[in-house]
Amino acid sequence: KYPSPSLFPESLKEKALTRQFSQVIACDTHPLNNLRVLKYLSNDLKVAEDDKTAWYHHWIRQGFSAYEALRKQHKIRGQFTLGDEISMADVCLIPQIYNANRFNFPMHDFPDLLAINDNCMKLERFQNAAPENQPDANS
Repeated sequence: KYPSPSLFPESLKEKALTRQFSQVIACDTHPLNNLRVLKYLSNDLKVAEDDKTAWYHHWIRQGFSAYEALRKQHKIRGQFTLGDEISMADVCLIPQIYNANRFNFPMHDFPDLLAINDNCMKLERFQNAAPENQPDANS
């Protein structure tokens, strides 16, 4: 429906790399830290708040470490995950950084991700997508 800007590069290699970055977040990191899982840890398993936070921090650190290592492995530089164009990888990453900040995860070990986040958040479309800017934010 909205072909421009494309969230996937033209080349097959870069498309695969975009999917790899996206899946580090969408498949390996987010599912372990979504609110449904965190509520299950608290409500059903009666995990203490400090232990739940340790769980969250462990898995977010694993995901973010893999993400930054992947960028270094492929020698990627630029404003966004894959260079100077926004991709699906950024669309997956930015909400996870938002949640990491929400759960007081120390981001100082991830300077590349902080820079990507800062660059994305300068853009109106990312600002508009922030949870506090949604119509039901105060519900």
